[in-house]
Amino acid sequence: MIYLLQLGGKDTDAVSYLPVAVQLIVAVGLVAFLMIVTHLLGPKRRTSDKLQNFASGIESHGDARQPMAIKYFLTAILFVLFDVEVIFFYPYAVNFKDLGWSGFWAVIMFVGFFLCGFIYIIKKGALKWED
Repeated sequence: MIYLLQLGGKDTDAVSYLPVAVQLIVAVGLVAFLMIVTHLLGPKRRTSDKLQNFASGIESHGDARQPMAIKYFLTAILFVLFDVEVIFFYPYAVNFKDLGWSGFWAVIMFVGFFLCGFIYIIKKGALKWED
């Protein structure tokens, strides 16, 4: 196998994919082996204490499915949306000299769309918690 890895074939040959295939086989084999070993060697005693849900030592009471305000979920989704948009500033910050004026105007346009969305959210009252 080491001989095949050292052949140095063309990039289009199937031999060039051999290291990837070997790594994939080793990774899948290791995961399968560890799952089988832990299943065989793990404890098998199931008692009522072990089958109970653990909640940090606090006795559970009531139903866990209580209604929750939709404002919480809306705020979380808006946070993720605007947080992900900020990630797009990183490539510009790294390559701002190479992008020149066209990159600058593209970022200004992106910020404009970003602000339009934010203003829309504010006008719709999505962040008001008085309800």
